[in-house]
Amino acid sequence: MSLNRCEQRVFDYLQSHLDERHYWQGKFQRVTQDAADEHVAIERLERELWRYYQERSAVVVTFKEAAAMEGLRRTSMKNLAELLLRLWIGPKPKKKTAASNSSAAD
Repeated sequence: MSLNRCEQRVFDYLQSHLDERHYWQGKFQRVTQDAADEHVAIERLERELWRYYQERSAVVVTFKEAAAMEGLRRTSMKNLAELLLRLWIGPKPKKKTAASNSSAAD
C-alpha cells in the first residue's frame, strides 16, 4: 500500500511516539466496534486522521515545516486509515453463508 507524504508523516510520527500510537490504537478499536461496517469506520478514521494532521502541524516541527512548504490543503488519509486498521485491528472473521454451512454439514 502506498501512502502519500502526509500519511507517511503521520505513520512515522505514530511509530516513534508510543503514547500517541496507544491513543490511536484505542481510537481505532472504539471506532471499529461502534461502526456499522469497515467502510464507515475507515471514513470516520480518515477524517479524524486529517484533523490530527492539522493539529500536529501547529506544534510538531516536522509537520510545521511540511505545512509551511506544502500548505494544509485537504489531503486524503484513507490509505493510512486502511493500513492502520489492518495492522492494529486485523480482518474481521467472515460470516458463514448458508451455502457454506450446508456443505460443512455434508
